[in-house]
Amino acid sequence: MHSKLSAHAIYLTKLDHERLTNLVQQEQPADMSDLIEVLKQELKHAHLVDSYAVLPDVITMNSRLKLRATTNDERYFTLVYPSEANEARERVSVLTPMGIAVLGCRLGDQVRWSTPEGPTSYWIEAVLHQPEAAGDWVS
Repeated sequence: MHSKLSAHAIYLTKLDHERLTNLVQQEQPADMSDLIEVLKQELKHAHLVDSYAVLPDVITMNSRLKLRATTNDERYFTLVYPSEANEARERVSVLTPMGIAVLGCRLGDQVRWSTPEGPTSYWIEAVLHQPEAAGDWVS
């Protein structure tokens, strides 16, 4: 198990990598520049795999997951592209600290990110749905 703060590389499907690379190359609001830079670094160091070969416990785009904090606080959400984000529907953008933290991590990994209240830490407790594991290799 490892923390997103450690120097490990994430796992991305080639399709997610291509789409995320296109996303960070688009013009984004100035307040997103720090997150864009973090995502660019993640993309640069990612291990790329074919969609049909990605392990079922890896968080890919459109995966639904469950996080648990040491305080037993739980979070359920689906990792999505910014245009699909909707907090009320538990759809978290990859261009948020939490979204970047979980991208490409695996079941059991510890992920950390900053919040206005300070740093927070969660464990990836479950991958409830991964599109690739369900046979959806192109959406």
